[in-house]
Amino acid sequence: MKTDIEIAQGANMLPIGQVAAQAGIDGELLEHYGRVKAKIDTTPLRGRPRKGKLILVTAINPTPAGEGKTTTSVGLADALKRLDKNVLLCLREPSLGPVFGVKGGAAGGGYAQVVPMEDINLHFTGDFHAIGAANNLLAAMLDNHIQQGNALGIDTKKITWRRCVDMNDRQLRNIVDGLGGRMQGVPREDGFDITVASEIMAVLCLASGLKDLKERLSRIIVGYTYDDRPVTAADLKAQGAMAALLKDAIKPNLVQTLENTPALVHGGPFANIAHGCNSVSATDTALKLADYVVTEAGFGADLGAEKFLDIKCRAAGMEPSAVVIVATVKALKYNGGVPKGELGAENLEALEKGLPNLLKHVENITQVYGLPCVVAVNRFVNDTDAELALIRDRCGALGVNVALSEVWAKGGAGGVELAREVLRLCGQTHEFRFAYGLELPLRDKIETIVERIYGGAGVSYSAAASRELDRLEAMGFGGLPVCMAKTQYSLSDDPGKLGRPEGFTVTVSKVRVSAGAGFVVVQTGDIMTMPGLPKVPAAEKIDVDENGVISGLF
Repeated sequence: MKTDIEIAQGANMLPIGQVAAQAGIDGELLEHYGRVKAKIDTTPLRGRPRKGKLILVTAINPTPAGEGKTTTSVGLADALKRLDKNVLLCLREPSLGPVFGVKGGAAGGGYAQVVPMEDINLHFTGDFHAIGAANNLLAAMLDNHIQQGNALGIDTKKITWRRCVDMNDRQLRNIVDGLGGRMQGVPREDGFDITVASEIMAVLCLASGLKDLKERLSRIIVGYTYDDRPVTAADLKAQGAMAALLKDAIKPNLVQTLENTPALVHGGPFANIAHGCNSVSATDTALKLADYVVTEAGFGADLGAEKFLDIKCRAAGMEPSAVVIVATVKALKYNGGVPKGELGAENLEALEKGLPNLLKHVENITQVYGLPCVVAVNRFVNDTDAELALIRDRCGALGVNVALSEVWAKGGAGGVELAREVLRLCGQTHEFRFAYGLELPLRDKIETIVERIYGGAGVSYSAAASRELDRLEAMGFGGLPVCMAKTQYSLSDDPGKLGRPEGFTVTVSKVRVSAGAGFVVVQTGDIMTMPGLPKVPAAEKIDVDENGVISGLF
């Protein structure tokens, strides 16, 4: 059996100009990065109205058994194309941290992939490097301002801006820098976040264009003065140079699937520590060009879909016409308490215990947000008819259909059943609503998400988090949406609580404002903004031969 990378390396890729023509993109708008990659100048498209129907692909809480959300997204787009629909796929760019860590790449799998897979999973068009450079330029200008006399009166103990690198490197979580004497900087505690957790990433992904990007960058708060006044990037006169570094990165990237379906792969904020969606620029462009736009949101629906709907859709003035919730029989049995090594055997009792996780996500999409949805079961060969029938029965009781997806093995042909149901849902009327109103105080927004979306009983706040919430309300940030930073493995903030836990309390440990992105970040539990590598990182198996052919990526 071929590996994902072997399948991708055997792809018959079209020249990117032909892919652009399929999508209705004028060749003059392309900025080529070789034969099969390009950036798109979206400026001439700005006045065009959106015409497409937006399809959001989300999932149950992720498990070691795997769910296949990106694979399903790619396969669904290919299936819609097979049904002669004008379709565009919109995905996030992978982060190098997970690629070299434990999760692997994020370009799909099997015969449902975006290509060139190696490029997309590694440096691609350099967007993440530009984001890291802009982030670290602001950090350098901040520390230089302090070194050169500190005219703004910045308190070095109240600096909130951290450096970033797109790698899982726990050694850099907390550091002391500026050592070596007076000319080497001002010694202080510092730290690094992974690039996908940087506010710059969120700003780039929510900006509608360069003008909006620069305005958002100017509002970023880097710290506070001795008398507690916020210090912004505009105060440091940094926004112009930062925007200059990002002028190409904000343009969406055009690639293709294995079946040559056009795909925009752009932006990549994590959904457990950021808002977890591809860029507004890419989605907006796709909605102006295609009749159907397939996109995904990171991790489970409690994180990625909630932020997609309550943050991205609100900011960009868009809404989905249908939602796909991806699950696997194995993952549901894992939620029901079956060890990873025993998931292949039929176990209806465990499946029954694990199904409430899926059903909670279904209830959220249909009852909280008012959106039509379908459950896509990513099928494995050892899934039994009895197990699949049980899933259909439980979802049917909520008025939601189940479609089997076999896109990993069959490509778009394995997603036609799912595509037909999605088209049916897109023809239905619905009344989309947000989970909370912006007029609510920040605590009420947090507690609404915990109680309505997670199913929790309440929220407890650390003393520091409580003080910061009060301060942010007083500073005028109470009207912003909240971006919850939470473990992806559970509906709660405890990764060990699988299925559909009840009666739990979520602990808010830290709060900070991302004034440029336009939301308040709420950190819960032990969530970290800089992951670490596992004992045996995926990087140990990645290699390249003398001809430049890469192996080991997955």
